[in-house]
Amino acid sequence: MAGNRGAVPTGTEGVSRVLGARPAAAGSLRWLRARDAGSTGVLLSPWVLSFLVFSLYPILYSLYLSFTQYNPLSGLPPQWVGLENYARLLGDRRFALALKNTLFFVVGTIPFTTSIAVTLAVFLNQRLRLRDFFRASYFLPSVTSVIVISTIFVYLYAPYGPLNGLLALVGVERTNWLLSTRWALPAIMLMDVWASFGYYTILFLAGLQSIPEELYESAAVDGATPARRFFRITLPLLRPTLVFVLVINTIRSFQIFSEIFVMTQGRPLGRTTTVVYHLYTMGFQKFDMGYASAVAYVLFFIILVFSLVQYRLVQREGIHG
Repeated sequence: MAGNRGAVPTGTEGVSRVLGARPAAAGSLRWLRARDAGSTGVLLSPWVLSFLVFSLYPILYSLYLSFTQYNPLSGLPPQWVGLENYARLLGDRRFALALKNTLFFVVGTIPFTTSIAVTLAVFLNQRLRLRDFFRASYFLPSVTSVIVISTIFVYLYAPYGPLNGLLALVGVERTNWLLSTRWALPAIMLMDVWASFGYYTILFLAGLQSIPEELYESAAVDGATPARRFFRITLPLLRPTLVFVLVINTIRSFQIFSEIFVMTQGRPLGRTTTVVYHLYTMGFQKFDMGYASAVAYVLFFIILVFSLVQYRLVQREGIHG
């Protein structure tokens, strides 16, 4: 018996042992997988619950509200009206003005913000003294509260503020920039460009640092000028970063609200009212939640279309470039 302990089982006995061991191993493997799945579910459950309660439910409920007439102060449940809120948008002059102002803001800020950011990123990617200081300086407005920046610019734009004081030295008449129907929105756009280009500069700088230095060295050996190296090497290889910047800048610009709320509240004569501020007015001042929800979904689809068009255009340039 002692000599047979290490022997390999043969015949019917060996087959039985092997077949008996396989189900046991498979059962253990299934138990381990179930335990891992259970642990994963427990770890993910806080995020899943938060997403369901604070993201998915509000999105679906606001979509439902967009087809209803609902005033939360009335004490009445939402009344189904179908597409009435969306049809109402087509004849709403205030919404048309807000959309016009928003489009003007988007078209008037994104090219300048992107161009400044690319230029500064190329500049800061060079071997310069105090390079880290300049990087931090340009990025500082991006980490400062928009409310704080807007409040500072209200003071700068005041009739007797620093800006008018400097312009008065060269003979320019003092202007109340934020109450001018001509200059109020451009003044906010100027502030927005100044406050946001630093963030996009850092993004472009990260993209530049991923470009191999050998490409520039080879191009320099071949006699390529700095401008040619920029348009033939830098810009094509920055295309993924450029797409990302354009999309998030478009989304952010369409959703401009805090600056308007602090600086003008839509004045003068609605010339600075944007779609999101119009949404806020209808939803949280007039409590027309159904109409406000419809405005929100129309804005969502406008942003989606603009983002897809930008993505397609940049990708097409990449294919044909």
